[in-house]
Amino acid sequence: MIGITVHRLRNLTALLVGAILALGIGIGAYAAEPADEVNTLQGTNSRFELTRGNTYPTVAMPWGMHTWTPQTGPNGDGWKYQYHKDAIRGFQQAHQCSSWSNDYNVFSLMPVVGKLTVDEHRRAAGFRHADEVAKPYFYSVQLANGVAVEIAPTDHGAMLRFAFPPEGPAYLVLDGYTGECELEIQPDQRRIVGRIRNGRNLPRELSNHFVAAFDQPIKSAGTWRQRRRGAPAISSETSIAGRRAGAYLEFAPGATVNVRVASSYIDPAQAELNLRRELEPVENLAAVAAAAKARWNETLGRVEVEGGTAEQRRTFYSCLFRASLFPRKFFEFDAADQPYYRSPYDGQVHRGYMYTDTGLWDTFRAQLPLNSLLQPTMYDRYVQAMLDAYDQCGWLPSWSFPGEAGSMIGNHAISVLADAWAKGYRGFDAAHAVAAYDHETRGKGPWGPANGRGGWDEIERLGYLPSPHHREATAKTLEYAYDDFCGYALAQATGQEEYAAKFADRMFNYRNVFDRETGFMRGKDAAGRWTEPFDPAEWGGPYTEGCAWHWNWSVFHDVAGLMELLGGEEAFVAKLDEVFAAPSDFGVGTYGAPIHEMREMVLAEMGQYAHGNQPIQHMAYLYNYAGQPWKSQYWVRQIMARLYSSDENGYPGDEDQGQTSSWYVLSALGFYSVCPGTAEYVLGSPIFERASITVGAGRRFTVHAKNNSAENVYIQSATLNGAPLTRNYLRHEEIAAGGELVLEMGPAPNRDRGVALADRPFSVSTASPGK
Repeated sequence: MIGITVHRLRNLTALLVGAILALGIGIGAYAAEPADEVNTLQGTNSRFELTRGNTYPTVAMPWGMHTWTPQTGPNGDGWKYQYHKDAIRGFQQAHQCSSWSNDYNVFSLMPVVGKLTVDEHRRAAGFRHADEVAKPYFYSVQLANGVAVEIAPTDHGAMLRFAFPPEGPAYLVLDGYTGECELEIQPDQRRIVGRIRNGRNLPRELSNHFVAAFDQPIKSAGTWRQRRRGAPAISSETSIAGRRAGAYLEFAPGATVNVRVASSYIDPAQAELNLRRELEPVENLAAVAAAAKARWNETLGRVEVEGGTAEQRRTFYSCLFRASLFPRKFFEFDAADQPYYRSPYDGQVHRGYMYTDTGLWDTFRAQLPLNSLLQPTMYDRYVQAMLDAYDQCGWLPSWSFPGEAGSMIGNHAISVLADAWAKGYRGFDAAHAVAAYDHETRGKGPWGPANGRGGWDEIERLGYLPSPHHREATAKTLEYAYDDFCGYALAQATGQEEYAAKFADRMFNYRNVFDRETGFMRGKDAAGRWTEPFDPAEWGGPYTEGCAWHWNWSVFHDVAGLMELLGGEEAFVAKLDEVFAAPSDFGVGTYGAPIHEMREMVLAEMGQYAHGNQPIQHMAYLYNYAGQPWKSQYWVRQIMARLYSSDENGYPGDEDQGQTSSWYVLSALGFYSVCPGTAEYVLGSPIFERASITVGAGRRFTVHAKNNSAENVYIQSATLNGAPLTRNYLRHEEIAAGGELVLEMGPAPNRDRGVALADRPFSVSTASPGK
């Protein structure tokens, strides 16, 4: 009994030390440590039926190749951690960017006490959230089986610590997950070396080579294999190859086992090199966590905020953390410290940098524009990597995970490329980029809907994609028109006039699916007939994960043109108002049953505004285009206050690789990227009194919102670097150069500010030369 008490005291001490480390006590003031503002449990209370983020408590470095997380769901399940569950079955090396796409190249470690149990369901141990510490750089939990677990990350690995109780045999179970697994236990060297390969979108050559080194003697060891039926087959053999296999190690009762794990996609030798570089020189887990914390403080500290509430600061930095995970680094450094990678596209080893794991349908909107401001080096490398991906698989990436999946719709790589060029990034070949995009628009690739253009010849002939012959035809027509604008903008800016003319012919195709009689974008068949019956609240059919209310606004590049279709400024504003005022009714349409996005719209209680999905997230900013910017200021603040928090219910829908988080981060700063490709950020209403953004070496851009409060949400006046500012947007170069935007805030709208035509953001149909 005394031993148990001492052990529990030891575990409590270990967890307390972890909590002290996580809170930064003794390191600096709490408010000065942005990594400690982050709650990685934000958005984890999610299910298939209803999403509050679909996140998991990630322990990782910024844009880390690998992340680590506790696992509550079964192997192969996209919902790897769900807040409402009360048992953990493993601690995974994970790479998942969406629950809907599952994970790849996963393995896990799980401590077992007493009888050896390797089955993932039976080995699970209970836990309480009160016993968790969840930070970007450190995770710990006290399990009901008496084991205290701690994790701290490195760039290509992690250090884990398992403190076992003294009253029974102590085992660590390695689970090779759902696919191929080759393991060799080296008891005398206290190591396991292995190769695993599982998941989708993987070239044959791409495996996860790893080495795990243990600091305690191994009493016994063996391997196991999960059978189709019945209990797993357990063996004393120290090597195994096959599917759904694993290993186990026994340690002395009461042992505290430190595990250093490193991985490589290149080969076993690189995994060993990563281990020697990142983990062997480090004395203990606290040192690993401290180094990771320093990295996160540098990354998150590129934005310093003052004012607001403690909850707003927690939400802000938790969202900025999520915005700093994707796209994921896919490169490693060789013995000469030069970057190289095994391509997730062709499986070969290449020199240079590669990034993957991002869905551009989501992230072109805000996540990548945000990082173009905050992380110029990473962003520049990513843009070049997109063209390397094109060279390696024959198509521009649309949804890479880690190879091309083609999920969702649109050809949005060109949005990123055009936005980069417009913002002054020159690290890529613009002629190559435009030619690659032209190729994308003239055929259908072998993967999903966003890989090339299905029906491209019909678009050329009709000016739209006919419905119902093509699924989601109206949504695709709208997004293709925007993409063609981006192709036009990049071609025009780089003197490629023939391409510019070609794309210009198609960037107004949005007009061809607008029905003036109903005032909505609608499905139309090849003969030019509107699809009937029509209900603007019915989901699916010609729309992607939404209805006509949501897709009416997907004309990012020509809001003025959309306004004309709707009947002018007053009619346009009335339609925007109607979105927020309409009943939150929905028809399931071609989905056949409610999907989670429908339920999330209803729970938001904001009419037909469905912030939980991407198509409408920019809509609140569109009042700026119609001479009523104060309505954008009001609704942006409402959305931030009502739909976001730092807790497990933190999001109004899928977080989506940093996109929904980046909407909050940009909006909290006071502006948003409505139309990437124009290098403009449209003004909203910041939530902090002051936010200072590091935008380059020695350069900072500050947003100072005087008299800001929950009531004072309206901009009364503005100055930029001391000069009056009446327009409703900022240019990227103005932010990137450093300076100060000063906003006088008040409780009532200033209906005279920002109302002139010259104050409105970019629309291609009204753009003046050089704007």
